[in-house]
Amino acid sequence: MSAEQVSGLCEQLVKAVTVIMDPASTQRYRLEALKFCEEFKEKCPICVPCGLKLAEKTQTAIVRHFGLQILEHVVKFRWNNMPRLEKVYLKNNVMGLISNGTQSILEEESHIKDVLSRIVVEMIKREWPQHWPDMLKELDTLSKQGETQTELVMFILLRLAEDVVTFQTLPTQRRRDIQQTLTQNMEKIFSFLLTALQQNVNKYRRMKTDLAQEPKAQANCRVGIAALNTLAGYIDWVALSHITADNCKLLEMLCLLLNEPELQIGAAECLLIAVSRKGKLEDRKPLMVLFGDVAMHYILSAAQTADGEGLVEKHYVFLKRLCQVLCALGSQLCALLGSDSDVETPANFGKYLDSFLAFTTHPSQFLRSSTQITWGALFRHEVLSRDPLLLAMIPKYLRASMTNLVKVGFPSKADSPSCEYSRFDFDSDEDFNAFFNSFRAQQGEVMRMACRLDPRTGFQMAGEWLKYQLTAPVDTGPMNSKTGEGLCSIFSPSFVQWDAMTFFSESVISQMFRTLDKDEIPVNDGIDLLQLVLNFETKDPLILSCVLTNVSALFPFVTYRPEYLPQVLSKLFASVTFEVVEESKFVVSVQAPRTRAVKNVRRHACSSIIKMCRDYSQLVLPNFEMLYNHVKQLLSNELLLTQMEKCALMEALVLISNQFKDYERQKAFLEELMAPVAGLWLSAEMQRVLSDPEAFISYVGADNKIADPVLEDPSGLNRSRISFCVYTILGVVKRARWPAAMEEAKAGGFLVGFMPSGTPIYRNPCTEQVLKLFDNLLALIRTHNNLYMPEMVAKLGETFAKALDMLEVEKNAILGLPQPLLELYDSPVYKTVLERMQGFFCTLYDNCFHILGNAGPSMQQDFYTVEGLATQLLSSAFTNLNNIPDYRLRPMLRVFVKPLVLSCPPEYYETLVCPMLGPLFTYLHVRLSQKWQVINQRSMLCEDDAADDNPESQEMLEEQLVRLLTREVMDLITVCCVSKKGAEHNSAVAADGDDDEAMATEVAPPASAELTELGKCLTKQEDVCTALLVTAYTSLSWKDTLSCQRTTTQLCWPLLKQVLSGNLLPDAVSWFFTSVLKGLQTHGQHDGCMAALVHLAFQIYEALRPRYAELKAVMEQIPDIQKDSLEQFDSKLLNPALQKVADKRRKDHFKRLITGCIGKPLGEQFRKDVHIRNLPSLFKKVKPSLETDVLENEDGESLNTLFEP
Repeated sequence: MSAEQVSGLCEQLVKAVTVIMDPASTQRYRLEALKFCEEFKEKCPICVPCGLKLAEKTQTAIVRHFGLQILEHVVKFRWNNMPRLEKVYLKNNVMGLISNGTQSILEEESHIKDVLSRIVVEMIKREWPQHWPDMLKELDTLSKQGETQTELVMFILLRLAEDVVTFQTLPTQRRRDIQQTLTQNMEKIFSFLLTALQQNVNKYRRMKTDLAQEPKAQANCRVGIAALNTLAGYIDWVALSHITADNCKLLEMLCLLLNEPELQIGAAECLLIAVSRKGKLEDRKPLMVLFGDVAMHYILSAAQTADGEGLVEKHYVFLKRLCQVLCALGSQLCALLGSDSDVETPANFGKYLDSFLAFTTHPSQFLRSSTQITWGALFRHEVLSRDPLLLAMIPKYLRASMTNLVKVGFPSKADSPSCEYSRFDFDSDEDFNAFFNSFRAQQGEVMRMACRLDPRTGFQMAGEWLKYQLTAPVDTGPMNSKTGEGLCSIFSPSFVQWDAMTFFSESVISQMFRTLDKDEIPVNDGIDLLQLVLNFETKDPLILSCVLTNVSALFPFVTYRPEYLPQVLSKLFASVTFEVVEESKFVVSVQAPRTRAVKNVRRHACSSIIKMCRDYSQLVLPNFEMLYNHVKQLLSNELLLTQMEKCALMEALVLISNQFKDYERQKAFLEELMAPVAGLWLSAEMQRVLSDPEAFISYVGADNKIADPVLEDPSGLNRSRISFCVYTILGVVKRARWPAAMEEAKAGGFLVGFMPSGTPIYRNPCTEQVLKLFDNLLALIRTHNNLYMPEMVAKLGETFAKALDMLEVEKNAILGLPQPLLELYDSPVYKTVLERMQGFFCTLYDNCFHILGNAGPSMQQDFYTVEGLATQLLSSAFTNLNNIPDYRLRPMLRVFVKPLVLSCPPEYYETLVCPMLGPLFTYLHVRLSQKWQVINQRSMLCEDDAADDNPESQEMLEEQLVRLLTREVMDLITVCCVSKKGAEHNSAVAADGDDDEAMATEVAPPASAELTELGKCLTKQEDVCTALLVTAYTSLSWKDTLSCQRTTTQLCWPLLKQVLSGNLLPDAVSWFFTSVLKGLQTHGQHDGCMAALVHLAFQIYEALRPRYAELKAVMEQIPDIQKDSLEQFDSKLLNPALQKVADKRRKDHFKRLITGCIGKPLGEQFRKDVHIRNLPSLFKKVKPSLETDVLENEDGESLNTLFEP
């Protein structure tokens, strides 16, 4: 090719690159220029001379970069077809560019250095070591020319390690060749890197103070940074002996560099990687040198200096690295120090703990949280947890936690030194809030571990802090609450202190009760604290909520002094009816809404009462009458409590009544308790309302048009009456139980007989009451389902057109949007009457199904033998499913169908469960298939957006709902059909692999997944069996990875195995197999799914191919399948006489066969494949024969020389 042609083409290319990079170019020009450049790279025979010409120093950086890109493209895609001389020519020219083709180290653009090093690495990957044995020597020679070349050599070595070891982007044999050759030369490479680092750092230190030498010093500094970066790429995987060689010279250098501002981050990075190394404990022992005086001194002085310079991003990043280094050091210490090891606790352990504590008390919340896991490991450690130095640290750690639990440091605020640091670490207050909540939970764990070692100190500190908070004046801070004057908001200084103190005392006190023996518990101190808390009065809802938590935390002391119980109860009951005085000033038709904070206090008090009655029912039993009268009094005023609060108190009573252990007495009590509900629920008016959708809409007020949607709500009372009945039935069904001990149950009259299997049959004292109300409950469910019929939706009033829609909260939860955190507790909850109506429908629907779901476990055979139960449920809960939206169907399956089925005794499978599940599964399959069809069509039509009036967020919501419903359905089928017999069989599976390097993503399902009794019962009915199989196998190609993986591993094979013995039609067998392959096409890009689906396809093919030749026909349709390889696989499979190859080999062979239908991620679908050829093997495998000449090696020397002294 003539020089003119080259320069002519180069001119055109320069123009094209200029057009591409010029922001002012039109899109058409840019595309044309791009096309020209790409076609040139693909087709032009003179790429190498053009690339070299464009890469000359005289061109602009953009053009040079493009020239080098051309050369990289040539090496990647044309190397295999290039003549040898052309390869040598290109290699020599590229090495020439490194030698003198770039600007000096400080002037050259980093992207030029990067692409140049990439070209060399691409050549190394194809030719080294077999065809380019002197590569390392050449690089060494280049580095002697100066800083510019040394830096490029560093880039090459780093890039090589990343490609070969970290990302493994080349074929196995080449990777092995290169990695083994690197390992053989590692001593040279390490000594080269260390020498370069040392020489350049020394020069830099000498010259950095001399202004005249500034550029020279900077160049040396750059090489130092490059050497550290390259070391970081090697330290991770080379033999530990290289890191600890020469008395740990490398670690010593790194520690020294921690005090060199320009190099400290790189040095800390290397140190961190070194200290985090896993491996044989023996090899890791030398790392303990970092606990020595010198290393500790350098690490600590670097930390102090960096922290002393105030908040500068660079120093802060360095501090984070140093903190990680100390954490990793702690982990190494915990690993190396054991009862059976000869490593001793380091002399500087105390110094280490002090410096670690300094990070735990640093203003940065992020640094504080980074230390927690290591503290936990130290407190748990068998040797260190007994060390006096660590035990002396516990009070200091707890003192630090008292500060760290206070929620301050929001990035948008400036009320604490932490805020400044949070602005570096968090994008928003929500972000910080989520972090802080998990940080606090982690601290709770670690504090409990510390208190296990020293329970008294923690309790003492909690007591002091509690007393201090009880006497401290309330500081509401500048942001006053909207709830009322002088009240706290969630940011008030007083509240954040109360909140932290409460968390602290809760964690510490609960641990003390677990750790100390009964007679060691400081009962008097605890009761004193409890009295102080009970006598404390506050009108602030947020603080009162904390007070209630403290009452609960201190409640275990009451088990030692039961006389305090009445006081505790009256404190809790007073809080159940808590109001903020200002609130009652509103006098309007509807009671003024309470703020979120007030609602929370009341709910908190109710749940504290429930918890107390659940966990300490024996203790509360003597006070039952007092409690019962108190509750009756509260219930007598219809407006005093919300329905939920009323029911919570009734639940508490039911829990204590379980302690009567007397069937007749408890039954009489429940009858009395539920009398008002029964009166209301069974009245003629209610019966009419519950069984007629139109009457129901009118009764709850959903057909009205309302002028003032905030204040006017004429039917509120009617709604609350229905809610009250449903809540109460649920509370009773959930809480009433027979005694756990069989003897007690028998004595109390609960035991009615035994099953044939010997299982005792109990009766629940609530059964009679609940079954009396059952018909109307089913009527309500049927009515509620029918509300979704189009003609009923049309009857909703104007204000309530969307009454049956999802609540905003539900939508946000499904879309994963964070709740706004800030003013949640503050503003009164002024809901519009529409929001109240939506909430009513949603809660009512859920609670009805919760009752049905709890009915089985609660009333057992009395429920399952209700006459015609299956028919009744089918005509109520399962009526009009076509119109029921996904967001209502989901909870129905989860809270009703699943528990009902799981708690059903096998005797009722035939009469109840199968008649119900059969039609349900058939229906669900049809429904989901249609939904997924719509989604798939939508994604195919997504280019044509104009026709779509459905906003994106709505689409996303619908799609996500279909996903969640799919998971719910597949989970239900799995729970019904498959019993998971797990671990005991799995050990056997692992033993037969012939390769000790198991596939990383191999998720072979437990070999033992069997069908349950119910599963067998369902699969006996042909239509149900078909629905189950078709749903399971169709779902594999629905776009939901999670559902696909679960179904593949747990459900598909056990179901199919059940029907294998029957006469399957050839078409059906082909369809099952094709469905799995389609699943691979959809989900092949996800390793977990891919491995599971390949395993399933392999199981089906192995089991069914001998009987069905049709499967081979399916295989032959796979794109790019190698027919001869398939024949080979088949012949081995069909000829049992041939020696069986190990399972993993067969599976690998099968996976290679079906590669053509395994889907790739979008980013790889249009990627041009790079082919790197294998070179002649470096290591010949010689099969030894018995003749002696094998003992001669290639050089003719006898092996005997190895054994000579």
